[in-house]
Amino acid sequence: MEGGNSPNLQLQQLPLATAAVSVQPHTDSFSYKENLIGALLAIFGHLVISIALNLQKYSHIRLAGSKDPRAYFKTKTWWCGLFLLVLGELGVFSSYAFAPLSLIVPLSAVSVIASAIIGIIFIKEKWKPKDFLSCGLAIVGTYLLITFGPNSHEKMTGENITRHLVSWPFLLYMLVEIVMFCLLLYFYKEKNANYIVVILLLVALLGSMTVVTVKAVAGMIVVSIQGNLQLDYPIFYIMLVCMIATAIFQATFLAQASQLYDSSQIASIGYILSTTVAITAGATFYLDFTGEDVLHICMFALGCLIAFLGVFLITRNRKKSVPFEPYISMDAMPGMQNMHDKGIAVQPDLKASFSYGALENNDNMPEIYTPATLPIVQEQHGSKGVSAPPYRVLEHSKKE
Repeated sequence: MEGGNSPNLQLQQLPLATAAVSVQPHTDSFSYKENLIGALLAIFGHLVISIALNLQKYSHIRLAGSKDPRAYFKTKTWWCGLFLLVLGELGVFSSYAFAPLSLIVPLSAVSVIASAIIGIIFIKEKWKPKDFLSCGLAIVGTYLLITFGPNSHEKMTGENITRHLVSWPFLLYMLVEIVMFCLLLYFYKEKNANYIVVILLLVALLGSMTVVTVKAVAGMIVVSIQGNLQLDYPIFYIMLVCMIATAIFQATFLAQASQLYDSSQIASIGYILSTTVAITAGATFYLDFTGEDVLHICMFALGCLIAFLGVFLITRNRKKSVPFEPYISMDAMPGMQNMHDKGIAVQPDLKASFSYGALENNDNMPEIYTPATLPIVQEQHGSKGVSAPPYRVLEHSKKE
């Protein structure tokens, strides 16, 4: 009886295997569609964010160059920029629910490209032919990222996220990241290692946890909207708290970096470090590259390198702005420095620049706005026929 029934069992299993194979192409086409939706949402979000930041920057510049006594937050332009900023952030946030993390993170290069183009059109910044080549490289890199990005998809349910969270590859990655973060924080706080790479590495390590939690939160919200409620899982609120906390600390370190370094340096180095660390986190936590062939992985890595090079070249050519100094330069007045704190400069060093919006600020400032200097004529004793000087420099000495 067993020998007679075994062929029937085999014949009954064949249609099941055939059906499973026929489902695979449909799944692939659907996953590519999700990739496209996520990539378009991310590109839209970064474009809107760039427009918003430049609108707010334009509002600050217009108020600074006019006699308008209003604060910046009382202008319609600034509020319009804030609305667009929130809209763009929502677009980027929702993109993580559709496409793999390793595909969405490198698309932040769109912000740099858009800021550069907006600076040319609206803020009338000067560009050289090599700047267009830099933009072209960044665009080619972005195209390769979208075309050869990872294609792994799974529903962001509470069970799946919990399983990834306690997996040994991610636990090992977390151990390495915590050790690195503690060492960098020690050198930054205790040894005063205020190097831009140290600060932006701290930002990148925090940012990798931010994007991991953002994808989990966004994915669980989308699954809940589709009818499978996930908001009653504790892991959702754990991820939400981690997302907010890491984003706040990340913004704190970025603010400290913006006080020490130019915004163009922060944009390029931060993009490279944050993207590299975030892709590593996505590949470890969500297993983004599982099942991908070697060609796709190599082309994706090539796209990342080209995008890195394009962003670096775009930001490298941006000059740091030197704002108008409405005072007489004390260095050009011999003897004057002796009257003030033993030669130490007493004037403020106004070298700050806007840390958002377009990457180039006021490069076209006319030369007539250079600090004014006064002619100096030393007092001549015993000479006749010498005209009186515009002013006299007096040397004072302490009396016993």
